Amino acid sequence: MFAQLLDEIVAGLKASRGLRGKRDIASVVSRLGIADPKAAVPVGDDCAAIADGDTHLLLAIEGFINEFVAKDPWFAGWCGVMVNVSDVYAMGGRPMAVVDASWSADAAMQAQLLDGMAAASKTYGVPVVGGHSNLRSEREQLAVAILGRASKLLSSFAARPGDALIAVTDLRGAYRPPYPHWNAATDAPAARLRGDLEVLPRLAEDGLCAAAKDISQAGVLGTLLMLMECSGVGAQVELDSVPRPARVSWAHWLLSTFPSYGFLLAVKPQQVRKVLARFAARELAVARIGVCDDSRQLHLSLGGQRRLAWDFAVQPLMGCGAGAAPAASFTEESTHAGNAFPRALAG
Repeated sequence: MFAQLLDEIVAGLKASRGLRGKRDIASVVSRLGIADPKAAVPVGDDCAAIADGDTHLLLAIEGFINEFVAKDPWFAGWCGVMVNVSDVYAMGGRPMAVVDASWSADAAMQAQLLDGMAAASKTYGVPVVGGHSNLRSEREQLAVAILGRASKLLSSFAARPGDALIAVTDLRGAYRPPYPHWNAATDAPAARLRGDLEVLPRLAEDGLCAAAKDISQAGVLGTLLMLMECSGVGAQVELDSVPRPARVSWAHWLLSTFPSYGFLLAVKPQQVRKVLARFAARELAVARIGVCDDSRQLHLSLGGQRRLAWDFAVQPLMGCGAGAAPAASFTEESTHAGNAFPRALAG
């Protein structure tokens, strides 16, 4: 049974729509010539980290799939703030402000979107300070950008062989159909949400963690691949250690679920106990799920079975990080369109 399940998970990972969207990034960074991990602002993290004295300004933007905005405009507006806030905290920062660009063919539809954005802005304590709007569009569209600041960075480029992999998620929620969004935010107390996020920069500032990534629409495993590629490491993951809700299938949770609160961290072995304790104190689901190695491969284990799930020597992903392939190797044939999830070209 476990052998078949692992085979299905590996096949699903390679075919997942969320991961295909991440592979689209390769052609973009190649065309722009920005896939240099030694650059002052390396590309591939959740935010661009721009040195500003002894701190870093964090800059990010999220674009949302038109279908999602049209079907659930209030939640799309909420997510416009929420996912950007999550990206800033994933890098050890604290958000300062957001701006949005919204296009709509219907004033009532745009009002719902703005109401959702305003609600999230109030809940997370992050002001909307400007943007652009248009009520004469042919369809609903949304993009939201954020500015934050970090005194000590967490980064997708900082995982090292020997680091323990930790996954943390807020399981106090439910799916919001028809998309695979695990929503543990819209009905939660604002103070609790802010306190849960505050764990991340405190870990960075206390020297307990250097590497982290926000779990995106690529799911737990797709997000882990992005972290691995940027850091140039491999990983061994015990799937039965990954926190997940009861009665949710392995494949659905690992490959496509986009949690409102979910992070992967790479932590030195001597700091694991302290890191786990900080999340557990917030009643978040957290566990050590594996270890980083120097293989540049992802191996998955379940029920005593083990499978090679990805090999960066054979198949790059975003084209970022120390092991990135030369720009010329990324062609139309090596990238795929058709990302049907709410975020596009996101870290």
